[in-house]
Amino acid sequence: MVIRNHYASLDPAQRGWMDDVPSYMPPIALGDAVRAASVGVVHASARPDFAVGDWVMGMNAIEDFSVAQPGSLPTKIDIARVPSPTNYLSAIGVTGLTAYFGLLNHGQPKAGETMLVSGAAGAVGSVVGQIGKIMGCRVVGIAGGGTKCDRLRREYGFDAAIDYRGKSADRLAAEIAGVVPEGADIVFENVGGTILDAELMNIAQNARIILCGLISEYNHPEPAGARNLRQIFIKSATLEGFLFVEHTSQFAEAAAEIGEWIADGKLRVDEDVQAGLENSYAAFMRLFSGENSGKLILKII
Repeated sequence: MVIRNHYASLDPAQRGWMDDVPSYMPPIALGDAVRAASVGVVHASARPDFAVGDWVMGMNAIEDFSVAQPGSLPTKIDIARVPSPTNYLSAIGVTGLTAYFGLLNHGQPKAGETMLVSGAAGAVGSVVGQIGKIMGCRVVGIAGGGTKCDRLRREYGFDAAIDYRGKSADRLAAEIAGVVPEGADIVFENVGGTILDAELMNIAQNARIILCGLISEYNHPEPAGARNLRQIFIKSATLEGFLFVEHTSQFAEAAAEIGEWIADGKLRVDEDVQAGLENSYAAFMRLFSGENSGKLILKII
């Protein structure tokens, strides 16, 4: 089966797949197209269950056409259910499901708790913060620049936002302490490095730290790592990583609930759609400069 890709997801994880190091997916071979979740239309099919013209989503690549491999067939999607086919790469795709499972299954938020979210203005972070508010938490976001911090409060409903730019770990830790004096019960980590260090100095007793990503480390020749891990045993905290694919049995249930939140106006999901396969590199680099606003998607067709 051949798929004509219309949209592809751009994600920091793709940077990790380019390194020849152990990971949850094999590295991308030299000369191969960059692996990516994509949404497209069946172009040719010898399978009776997939007709030409069917909309599908799956793990393909940043390329015009993809050949579905045995054992990894795409999933049919109904684009009439959503405002845009791109929503299957954001709200009810990897972005929304990562936020949903990471926070609800692993963070287990309770009403009245305080959450810290790093990379809070990003595609996952902004959704995590909003789900935290739906669950009754007080949510504090960490983002880069005044514009993004304003957006967290005004558009996503965060209770407070802290700008990390130009600040040492110690200064950032002091600013966090001023906003969460009792410490954070949940830390949803997307960045790592000095930001994680500052957060660790502000965790509450029995805090849950959910490790979703370490974007500050991906392009750094000598990753800084975290220096304040001792706070985990001092505060009897837990640090847990996860992958959204561990929860495949709950995908339909999660997508339905996310869809209800969007329909009820409780959840806003933004997309940053960049056009043109020839612009894929420039679009991808927006992830690491912080230029993107919302889920970064490449429009191929």
